Amino acid sequence: MSENNKAEFHKNHKVKRENDYNYKYDSSEMPKKIDGKYIFNEIVHIFNFDKGIFYTIKELIIRPGKSILYFIQKDRSKLVKPITYILFCSLFYTITQKHLINNDFLNVFGRGYNDSLGLKESALVNILKWTKNNYGYTNILMSIFIALWIKLFFRKFSYNLFEILTLLLYVLGTSTLIYSVFIILDILTNYKLLFWGGTIGFIYSSYAIAQFYNKNKVLNYFKGAIANFLGMITFYFIPLIVGIIIDIILNSN
Repeated sequence: MSENNKAEFHKNHKVKRENDYNYKYDSSEMPKKIDGKYIFNEIVHIFNFDKGIFYTIKELIIRPGKSILYFIQKDRSKLVKPITYILFCSLFYTITQKHLINNDFLNVFGRGYNDSLGLKESALVNILKWTKNNYGYTNILMSIFIALWIKLFFRKFSYNLFEILTLLLYVLGTSTLIYSVFIILDILTNYKLLFWGGTIGFIYSSYAIAQFYNKNKVLNYFKGAIANFLGMITFYFIPLIVGIIIDIILNSN
């Protein structure tokens, strides 16, 4: 390469570097000014009020059926995924209920049940303890039974079983969260509020199911409540019968 060509090459290379530098540090690409608005936006981003767990909770409380339907049919980027959501809510419940006063009903029941059958250890009590200590998995399993009843009651709709399960994972997660809030209020106020927490949670879940299908039809609210109730009963009935049968067989030996 001749001296002139070398000089031209270095000159062009220098200009290119300067242009790249100016582009990289152009004022339009500079970070935004740190002010009150910037700090607020950063806080919103950290806590994900525009999407994520807090956004999901807000949407599921304000418009449960509509937001879940939108998640299934259009946009799945803003709501937390259903399995993650129900496990988060169940974990929150587990933490709160460990501090609940007079939370030894299952132990009292277990001692009385074992003494009546002359058992040192009961399959039924162990099953009930497992459902209590693994509430996330309990909610997931319960949603399967409720989904079957919903499929029966709303069979005219074309939603498949997995779409119904998606609905229920969100709904049961939020119901669990509502109940957890009442546990906290029960502890802080010393008022017996757990009945109201369970009642409101059940009403919410029945309402959310009806809104998902068609909120304008009054009959759907009754169908949602019945399907919800029958699903819960079925879920607890099967392990109850299995546990009792195992205990009877063990006692007969």
